[in-house]
Amino acid sequence: MRRLKKGDDVFVLHGKDRGKRGVVLNVLYEDEKVIVENINMAKRHTKGNPMQGIPGGIIEKEMPIHISNVAIWNPVTQKPDRIGFKTLKDGRKVRYFKSNNEVVDV
Repeated sequence: MRRLKKGDDVFVLHGKDRGKRGVVLNVLYEDEKVIVENINMAKRHTKGNPMQGIPGGIIEKEMPIHISNVAIWNPVTQKPDRIGFKTLKDGRKVRYFKSNNEVVDV
């Protein structure tokens, strides 16, 4: 089980987008990076291909950000928080917020 998953609401702690929030679009486990919606945007100049119907121009896309530079957003406390793991009585392993011991995903 991983600390961050696709669809988690995260808060950026470091970098040019410090203080912004976004939703995790993809987690790159082998590189320990995440792609967050509208965070760490970069412009890419692409050449068009009329045979495939791909227009050329400048495209903005999200670039990966290291997983240590984001923290999950706790909706109860309205602050970024840390994640812990615990096992429930029925044997399921779940993530919980360290500040208030509330389960993230049930």
